[in-house]
Amino acid sequence: MNIQKVTPFLWFDNQAAEAAAFYVSVFPNAKIISSNPMVTQFELEGLQIMALNGGPKFKLDEAFSFSISCENQEEIDYFWDKLTGDGGQESMCGWLKDKFGLSWQVVPAQLGELMSEPDRANRVVKAFLQMRKMDIAALVNA
Repeated sequence: MNIQKVTPFLWFDNQAAEAAAFYVSVFPNAKIISSNPMVTQFELEGLQIMALNGGPKFKLDEAFSFSISCENQEEIDYFWDKLTGDGGQESMCGWLKDKFGLSWQVVPAQLGELMSEPDRANRVVKAFLQMRKMDIAALVNA
């Protein structure tokens, strides 16, 4: 078994198992590894994550987010709809918060490539600053 050296550790009030089950339901390559009343360990796309029932002292915020690299608009739409559904909140530039308060960036895989062309980068930035959910066609046409 390959040991992951660095593992994201998410602090929840008391919804660690519920949050982990939700995330596992959203991602096709995901599973619960273990769960007890204090900690749930799960895996999303090969990344192991720990979720802690730590109580109300700390809250998740935008200082930490997961980024999802999407190959096409269908993937962007899927993750956006799943993660904003049932109480999630849209933000700007491909960012959102899910119903547990965890921040996500749902971005096209080709965004870096679009931004690497100096003459195009400003147009791409101007385009995505106007967006909530990323629109690949609009970014490509910028």
